[in-house]
Amino acid sequence: MTVFEEFKRRGLIAQCTDEEKVKELLENEKVTFYIGFDATADSLHVGHFLQLIVIKHLQKAGHMPILLLGTGTTMVGDPTGKSDMRKMMTVDEINYNADRFLDQMSKFVDVTPGKAIVARNGDWLMNLKYIELLRDVGVHFSVNKMLTADSVKTRLERGCTFLEFNYMIMQSYDFLHLFREHGCKMELGGNDQWSNILGGVDLVRRVEREEVYGLTFTLLTTKEGKKMGKTENGALWLDPNKTSPYEFFQYWRNVDDADVINCLKLLTFLPIEEIEAMESWQGSELNKAKEILAYELTKMVHSEEDANKAMEAAKALFGGGADNSNMPTTQLPADLFNDGTIGILDVLVAAGLAPSKAEGRRLVQQGGISVNDEKVTDPTARFSEALFQNDVIVKKGKKVFHKVTK
Repeated sequence: MTVFEEFKRRGLIAQCTDEEKVKELLENEKVTFYIGFDATADSLHVGHFLQLIVIKHLQKAGHMPILLLGTGTTMVGDPTGKSDMRKMMTVDEINYNADRFLDQMSKFVDVTPGKAIVARNGDWLMNLKYIELLRDVGVHFSVNKMLTADSVKTRLERGCTFLEFNYMIMQSYDFLHLFREHGCKMELGGNDQWSNILGGVDLVRRVEREEVYGLTFTLLTTKEGKKMGKTENGALWLDPNKTSPYEFFQYWRNVDDADVINCLKLLTFLPIEEIEAMESWQGSELNKAKEILAYELTKMVHSEEDANKAMEAAKALFGGGADNSNMPTTQLPADLFNDGTIGILDVLVAAGLAPSKAEGRRLVQQGGISVNDEKVTDPTARFSEALFQNDVIVKKGKKVFHKVTK
């Protein structure tokens, strides 16, 4: 089975500028392709992870990836999917984030010379001359057409700045530069990048009179179309200091029954035949599929040791065991105690189980919080300092457990 056939069978491909030609290229040539990563945070998240999986598939098939760190485009900010303008970042902040990205990428992709190309678009975008850019590149872009692109259209009602309006041109110029410098023939990305990718394909064709191609991949969403990878504390990060291996494991262990097979297809390297055999699984068998998903992803993103620890902790909790040594833990600071007691809302916020006291109050009032297996229904409830000399297990909902100590 070719890599293109594998992509199709796993449901990875969303849109393609010329499917037959791309299939032919990937099956008969060694193609140089690129995926861009804007350095908007100091860690990759699970949405980026899907792109790394795609890169790994193609690299294993002998193709050459360009890992493009968006040190230039991040200065502008992609308006795609945003209702407000992104926060402006300094050059130092962006370069720091890009370095962190590369550290994480190197765990999944072989970045040694000859196996991959690492590039930073700030190296060329930051040196562009404005008038030359307008004459050489801007002349090929229709404002009317740009206004119909999803990346711009969704922002028009709230206001799209001229800075953000230039993002498509910057990303398109990346493709032109990488074509000239490295013979790059394909740009890949999530399906929300389709408009930007089309802009780059069209620019290269117009300027260089050469055929290049764009391919987008399925976004990681639930059956209802909602983006996956969001937790109570924000994004599901690949950095263990931002999302612990246990929390990462638990996220995948708790996915909806309707989503587990799709996640296995998109995010793991388990043989597709093995995953397809799980499609008929029901009930407790689906719980087994979720364990496989959580274990495989935690092993890839963190380590086999972390995956084993998370599995043991999950089995201990849900199987009624007493071992909570690998459970996420918070040590409460002394200044949260007043007259030898602490309020439940302070506990929830300190443990990261609620982003605010207001949200903590809502959780308690809705019956979603238990302390040592006893439901807490009063948001003014307080607990003695002595209780926390031993481990206290706070449970949110049915599946989130957290150990709290003094």
